[in-house]
Amino acid sequence: MRYSERLQQRISTTGSRLCVGLDPRPQGDGVAGIEDFLKQVVDQTWSQAAAFKPNMAYFEAMGLRGIEILDRMLAWMPREVPIILDAKRSDIGETQKYYAQSYFSHWNVDAVTLNPFLGYDSIEPFLTWSGKGIYLLAVTSNPGSADFQRQTLADGRAVFELVTALGQRSRHEGCLTDVGYVVGLTNAADVLAKMPDSPLLIPGLGAQGGDLKALAEAGRSAPDVINVSRGILYADDEKSFAQRAQYWAAKIRDAEQGS
Repeated sequence: MRYSERLQQRISTTGSRLCVGLDPRPQGDGVAGIEDFLKQVVDQTWSQAAAFKPNMAYFEAMGLRGIEILDRMLAWMPREVPIILDAKRSDIGETQKYYAQSYFSHWNVDAVTLNPFLGYDSIEPFLTWSGKGIYLLAVTSNPGSADFQRQTLADGRAVFELVTALGQRSRHEGCLTDVGYVVGLTNAADVLAKMPDSPLLIPGLGAQGGDLKALAEAGRSAPDVINVSRGILYADDEKSFAQRAQYWAAKIRDAEQGS
């Protein structure tokens, strides 16, 4: 089964497009309690999750112990929920080959985020993995996405359209790995019409203030997922992780249905 098919199956099973971002922030006595904290988040939210997205930066910031926590966590997470490792790696092909081996073979995650700006040969090592997916950074959720990604070229295309062309090329070449794109909800209104109907990983909802209206009006059929991290892990309220996940899943669903 291809990655996009598995993700669509999960969306259909849960009725949810919520991607739960796992961004642990050590406080007080450092990494103590982080693993139990993540276990609670996963246990309480997995039934509402179309996918989980651990962010490498937060685990790397804890040093070796953080990587060990990530390693153990990936082993016990429910495998019926696709796991998108947010790594944003970018390097020359030989190095990328080992990143792909680490993520897809050793950790057996379902998908990984990549920075595509070294060109097609830098993503090729990730394109030979059956049942896996990659998300190329296309239009990110930060204001700085205007510096490069949304600039217009002399031929009228935006820079992010060069990124989507890489994914289209992989399809034409019959690659085994599905290619999707990262599109920040805060900057999505003007770009969704130019995005292929391929899976999107959409950050920017919740604490970043993204509006679901643009996505709801885009009429897409691909298995897009919308990430919420801080709004579930660190919201300033008295709700449980489960209640927060239910809230965001319902909010996404209501927007999709136009209610």
